[in-house]
Amino acid sequence: MTMNETEERVAGILLQLERRGSERNRAGMARYAITAPKVFGVPAKRLHEIATRLGTDHPLALLLWETGWHEARILAALVDDPARVTGQQMERWARDFDNWAICDTCCMRLFDRTPHAWWKAEVWGKRRAEFVKRAGFALVASLARKDRASPDAPFLLALRWVEREATDDRNFVRKAVNWALRAIGERNTRLSAAARTVAASLATSTDRTARWIGRDALRQFGTPASRARVARAMQAAAKGRAPRRRARAAPRGPRR
Repeated sequence: MTMNETEERVAGILLQLERRGSERNRAGMARYAITAPKVFGVPAKRLHEIATRLGTDHPLALLLWETGWHEARILAALVDDPARVTGQQMERWARDFDNWAICDTCCMRLFDRTPHAWWKAEVWGKRRAEFVKRAGFALVASLARKDRASPDAPFLLALRWVEREATDDRNFVRKAVNWALRAIGERNTRLSAAARTVAASLATSTDRTARWIGRDALRQFGTPASRARVARAMQAAAKGRAPRRRARAAPRGPRR
């Protein structure tokens, strides 16, 4: 497909999104802190339906992102090909993150399936920008939940990142740090023990944000649902179940 044909597809998609958007849904999105300079107000369910029809298309994803429309960017994350996503593209997109929904969709539906996932998780977790830092920990959480091929070592290292950033009191950062801690702690028994140790330490911190992160994680680890997730993960490992995703390179320090 030529660039002109792809551009025509983008124009058609934007028209479709405009027709499906509504002021009511824009207001509903705003109540959940999903705001952006350009929003049509299309329900997430409709976006997933459109993405299914579009299929995987890297050039289309790039052009959809460049439109600046929130829903077009969600579609871009849903239709892009992770094998063709570069580290430079991930940086460009991360700089454009303006709400938690686009951040989490990119991380959980696209970036976590690229070979750059661990590298970006490590680098972004140190950044100042709120949604870029959130992206670093959202990647860790998604990898902990979905990537069964990686060994424990990178997740043990990620617990150090959790401790380092646990005092960042910005809402979308602290929740992502907590999310990463809980996800690591439900991966297997070894990581559960390590995550509980970190959570217990944070729970006694003099910093209010760190205390909240630690105490909330400890509450989560004590629930039947959390214990069941650890048990299922261990049963799957004992049975030698094939990993759902290929292994990614573990973090080895920031890349330039």
